[in-house]
Amino acid sequence: MAKPKSDNLFHFTKNLDYLKNILLNGLFPRFCLEDVEWFNVSEHVAYAMVCFCDIPLSRISDHTDFYGNYGIGLSKDWGLKNRLNPVVYSNVDGIAPSIVNYLFTPISESETTEEKERRTTEFVKLFKIIKPLSGKMYVSGNLVEKDFYQESEWRYTPEIKKEDGILFKSEFDTKKDKFNKYAEEFKLDFLPSDIKYIFVKEDSEIPSLVDFINHNLGKYPLNDLKILNSRIISLETISLDL
Repeated sequence: MAKPKSDNLFHFTKNLDYLKNILLNGLFPRFCLEDVEWFNVSEHVAYAMVCFCDIPLSRISDHTDFYGNYGIGLSKDWGLKNRLNPVVYSNVDGIAPSIVNYLFTPISESETTEEKERRTTEFVKLFKIIKPLSGKMYVSGNLVEKDFYQESEWRYTPEIKKEDGILFKSEFDTKKDKFNKYAEEFKLDFLPSDIKYIFVKEDSEIPSLVDFINHNLGKYPLNDLKILNSRIISLETISLDL
């Protein structure tokens, strides 16, 4: 059996406050705009997800330079227990888009309401974990080209029934806050034992994060907090070893 890329799944964010919120409250799904040209849809669509990368530490700088210098590394066992799934990467003429198109098409004119609902549910599940090899994504309101395949992404995509749980770009700005609030009901929780890494940008930020953990995560045993503090590492230090 081939060895996985790593034994951990990494999630990165833009600043230290976001990281503290993750440690305190868990990981909240957020509606993110996705390039779906592979499905012959010209407009980006958004659905709730929490994204992780399955890459070795030797490649971590490529990811943090784009997504942020603060993050958390959780065990892959935790990810599997929480039904995270690797993204299916495909070219526009690949097998995956043809399967999705098949599920999107009614089986027959006599399809019952129950059959249609089941087909739609399965279509949406699969649709949410397919991604093109490369494409465009929004960063600070601007479209940028991205090689998605290099990210080795895993996703948590909760089944949200509210208006099918999908937003088109044309309605994203006006509805995203309401939909994100609703998605918080489907947050991902973890224990200190699930955490293998906590990343900050610089060594100088470690003491304040240690203080935050000790003062705000008192619901956990003291030994758990000591181990958690030992998991903190700076990207500044990692860069010196690579």
